[in-house]
Amino acid sequence: MKLLKKLIDLILYSNLWIALGAMAMALQTQLLLSNNIRFTSLISFIFCSTLFLYAIHRIVGIQKVKGFLNMERFAVIASYKSHIIFYAIVAGLGSAFFFFQLEWKIWMYLGIPAFISLGYVLPVFGKQRRLRDFSHIKIYLIAISWAWITVLLVALEENHAIYEWEIIVLFVERTLFVFAITLPFDIRDLKVDQTNAVKTIPMLIGIKRTKVIAYVCLFLCCVLASINSLMIWNHMESGVALFWTYLATAILISYTTDQRHDYFYTGLVDGTMVFQFVIVYAVFQF
Repeated sequence: MKLLKKLIDLILYSNLWIALGAMAMALQTQLLLSNNIRFTSLISFIFCSTLFLYAIHRIVGIQKVKGFLNMERFAVIASYKSHIIFYAIVAGLGSAFFFFQLEWKIWMYLGIPAFISLGYVLPVFGKQRRLRDFSHIKIYLIAISWAWITVLLVALEENHAIYEWEIIVLFVERTLFVFAITLPFDIRDLKVDQTNAVKTIPMLIGIKRTKVIAYVCLFLCCVLASINSLMIWNHMESGVALFWTYLATAILISYTTDQRHDYFYTGLVDGTMVFQFVIVYAVFQF
């Protein structure tokens, strides 16, 4: 059991799992737009850059939660610090390599998510603050940047214009999905955010109402997925698959409390991105 726990900790807290989630979301967009998946330079860049950014986030963030190092997840992250630094270096080099393999049109649209992502993890603002240390905005930044990277950039690579109706619908759907699955993390981090004086949605309206917002977002995701699958792609099966994944995500979120083990959040809630891709991919295969 100890060996299994160490393996799970390594996968989750080395940020391999969240990087796999980002890659899964990008591949899902590729699949929905082209009925096929290809491990292109962009897909590799998304995986490496996510691994790099979240590794930097762990390294910088651990300095801001010294009062919580007795909590298991922070203790595990601190114990893996040397590993995380190594992964950050390797992933950074990989990101640089794949960045120069990208087409110029993708470079043009990388500026905004790059600024948000780097500002989110690096303390470049006054009083050593990051974008995530400002009240109210962090969850919106996460949702927009993830949708931008996993929808708009992939659409450009697939030779779609980002103003096409199906891309706009998919972008909004992805933004709402990421927003919904990020809300549980704000519930998890209530005590940490209170200590750092960062106001979040659960802090302002409570846990129950925060869950309601997540349910509404997921319902809207179902509506938008139906619009694309029935009216544009003429592929009802993908809409049905997405509906069931959104329903499963809503059920998972219903179990969210600020007392849950971090595996629930970092493993299961983040894992909904991988789960969604697997279900959609299975539908396209059969």
